[in-house]
Amino acid sequence: MTSTPVFETILYEKDATDKFGTITLNRPDKLNAMNKTAIREIDAAVALAVADPDVNALVITGAGRAFSAGYDLQGADYDVDIEDWHADMGENTQALLNIWKAPIPVIASINGYALAGALELMMACDLAIAADNAKFGEPEVRHNSGPPSLFMPWVIASRDVRWLMYTGDLVDAQEALAMRLVNKVVPASELREATDKLARKLARMPVPAIKYAKASINNQQIAAGLMTSMDYNVHAIAALHVSRRGREWMGNLAKMSLKEYLEVRDAPFKGLD
Repeated sequence: MTSTPVFETILYEKDATDKFGTITLNRPDKLNAMNKTAIREIDAAVALAVADPDVNALVITGAGRAFSAGYDLQGADYDVDIEDWHADMGENTQALLNIWKAPIPVIASINGYALAGALELMMACDLAIAADNAKFGEPEVRHNSGPPSLFMPWVIASRDVRWLMYTGDLVDAQEALAMRLVNKVVPASELREATDKLARKLARMPVPAIKYAKASINNQQIAAGLMTSMDYNVHAIAALHVSRRGREWMGNLAKMSLKEYLEVRDAPFKGLD
């Protein structure tokens, strides 16, 4: 029998009674901010679930007070060239595409913040259930950045995409539901129960029916240009990061604490949110 790998930044477990697995982002002291290790471990756990004939559905959630605050801004080397940024953005995008194209349904279970790269992670999933205290947004536009993948135009309407991508504003769970960023909102105390109930339902569906339904829906988006859109965005964000303003903001990360960095970033917008 093959044992489940021990991960550093996530937990992976299979349900004891139904055929579904759960990936839990497990850096609660950092609001589950995702570093390179986390991205690679999420990708490995998804591959593990997909290869397991006893896993017919998958849940992705976060430990503690957040789903995830996004990509970890601390501890990385930002003094890199466009080729390095392109490779980094490409790796992140591919990991999320592996969720999107997994032949099993994937549910995002959102507690607390789902920001920036974590919002992209959520949107790579097939379905999303949010706690009523959840918050969503792409605030990284305020420090001259953007998501390495760009699922949002393939999930919600263009007006809402532009609002979130241009302003960096956060929206609450009910606003996210109105935008169709999520499928359902439940009280925070009921999130686990509601998520598991949906996972059990999907796990008991005829596997081929879900597999081919997902493949057909994905193929429609591929035919409409999703893969080309993703490739273009990787190039665009890599170029953005090596622009003069991009290098200024990335340089600030080396000189400031994260708290100070975020305060400086958001200062011009006080009273406007």
